[in-house]
Amino acid sequence: MDLRQKAEKVFLILKKEYPDAKTALNFSTPLQLLVATILSAQCTDERVNIVTPRLFKKYGTAAAFANAARYELEQEIKSTGFFRNKAKNIIACCKGIVERHGGKVPSGMEELTGLPGIGRKTANVILGNVFGIPGIVVDTHVIRLSGRIGLTKEKDPVKIEFALMRIIDKKNWTMFSHLLVFHGRNVCKARRPACYKCSIAEICSYTEKTDEP
Repeated sequence: MDLRQKAEKVFLILKKEYPDAKTALNFSTPLQLLVATILSAQCTDERVNIVTPRLFKKYGTAAAFANAARYELEQEIKSTGFFRNKAKNIIACCKGIVERHGGKVPSGMEELTGLPGIGRKTANVILGNVFGIPGIVVDTHVIRLSGRIGLTKEKDPVKIEFALMRIIDKKNWTMFSHLLVFHGRNVCKARRPACYKCSIAEICSYTEKTDEP
C-alpha cells in the first residue's frame, strides 16, 4: 500500500481503539488552552492540570497575564519546569494578544505564530481544539510514531507536519494527532514499545518489535 493508504488504515484502526481521543489538557477558554500548552513543554499534562486551576483563577484574562509580576507567575508555575522561560513567554504572548488582538486569542496560523513564544505546534493545538480548524500537532509522540510506523523519514517537526499533511485527509488532521499521542502513551512507548499488543503492528515498519511483555 502507498503512504496515503497506510495513513488511512492507521487512522481507522486507532480511531476504533481510541474513539474518545482528545487533548488531555483541561481548559474552558482559548486563552486557558494556550497557556496550558505553553506549560506542557517538557512537562506532563497531568502536572499541568494540577497547576492550572489556581493559575486560571488568579489570572482570568490575557490582560491579567500580561500585567503579571514575573516572579510571582514563576512561583505559580514552578513545578512545570523551565518556569522562568515559560513565565516570560506567557507574559510576552499575552501582551501581544492584548495589543494586537484586543485581548482575544486569534484564530489564524499567522496571527498565532506571530505571537512571542508560539510555534506551529502550539498554534495547531489552539486551532484544532478550540476553533475546529484542522492541524497536525507534532509532539514527541507524533515524531516517534510517524517514524516508526513508516509514514515519514523526516526528523524535523515542521517537515514531519507537512509530510503528514500530504498523506492524511485534512478533516482528520487534528484527530490523527490525538490518536498517535494516545497510542504513544499507551502502547508505542519510547523505551519499550508493546508491539505484541499493538493493533497496527502488521502495517508498522518498526524493525525492533517486541514480541513479549
